[in-house]
Amino acid sequence: MLTMDSFSFAGKKALVRVDLNVPQDATGKVTDDSRARAIIPTVRKILNDGGSAILMSHLGRPKGKVNLAMSLKPVADHLSVLLGTPVLFATDCVGLDAQAKTAALKPGEVLVLENLRFHPEEEAGDEAFSKALSELGDVYVNDAFGTAHRAHASTTIVAKFFPEAKLFGYLMQAEIDSVGKVLGSPQRPMTAIVGGSKVSSKIEVLRNLIGSCDELIIGGGMANTFVKAMGGQTGASLVEEDLLDTARAIVQEAEAKGVKLHIPTDAVVADSFAENASTDHCAADAVPDGWMALDIGPKSIEAFRAAILRSKTLLWNGPMGVFEMKPFQQGTIAIAQAVAEATSKGAFSLVGGGDSVAAVNQFGLADRISYVSTGGGAMLEYLEGKALPGIAAIQG
Repeated sequence: MLTMDSFSFAGKKALVRVDLNVPQDATGKVTDDSRARAIIPTVRKILNDGGSAILMSHLGRPKGKVNLAMSLKPVADHLSVLLGTPVLFATDCVGLDAQAKTAALKPGEVLVLENLRFHPEEEAGDEAFSKALSELGDVYVNDAFGTAHRAHASTTIVAKFFPEAKLFGYLMQAEIDSVGKVLGSPQRPMTAIVGGSKVSSKIEVLRNLIGSCDELIIGGGMANTFVKAMGGQTGASLVEEDLLDTARAIVQEAEAKGVKLHIPTDAVVADSFAENASTDHCAADAVPDGWMALDIGPKSIEAFRAAILRSKTLLWNGPMGVFEMKPFQQGTIAIAQAVAEATSKGAFSLVGGGDSVAAVNQFGLADRISYVSTGGGAMLEYLEGKALPGIAAIQG
């Protein structure tokens, strides 16, 4: 397989699928440019080789229609600041303007195409649209892990038109390598920390992880379903009643495979789902009627922390509580700090999933984690053991 380091982009026009789906304020100013910054190494390599870069991305959900509030022009302008070089812009991703501007592109220049999702053919994975995109470049680079789980025109179908000239960008390769370190051949012991509000969104992740981890920590709202499944009283906590049998089966499977399972033993509870609610602390399996568990308690923090600090490989996906509200963020902060501490002692740590990434960023710990993933849904499907179309299209 071709790699960024082994491939020379000299004299080539590289068609690069990137993820520039960045948040903006009402004026179009980019408010978080972490996704844009993540693609800089790939773009710089292309330019330094003497090639030119044609960047394509989606932004928001325009549903196949032109919506100038979701134009990539402000993002292209911001990218020029990050790169320290002018970034050109095409008013469409296919058609006359895109063709003319790519044809005129010189080595060392960067062109951003307008929002792919202004065309319904993008999400439909339309072959003719994919072919039109492919005709803009000499080589295809996929550096958009965040959309690798979608079989869209620009992420998957376009690759078939570059049978001998398709490769992963640096960001995509780093994502694949990081998951490989966790799920492929992890250093032992390997601990997975899975949180979030619902078991339903993490069932396959849990089942897949039980096959590869030594210890499994379950936190967040989803832990309530496990507590109730084991006979506990959960008060008004969020519980998925239809998944109690599933939770029991996961507990049994962990036991059968010798995986040490950690479920919260105590909780921070509140009398309503609000920042100014009255709060208390109780056993996780004895939540009073009308009260709800919104964070893990100090005993759970202590047990989870001990498991994390004895680990050599760590995967964290999902918060321990409602960390957006100050009274219920201590569990998530403590786990983030423990993961950072274990990393400083030589463990490899991967944090993936929107909320966990938001937490390590919010608490200023991202630079103390081995790898922070850029893909939410893509990371979730990867952790479920699924083949991602955007990855398979390059490897196939």
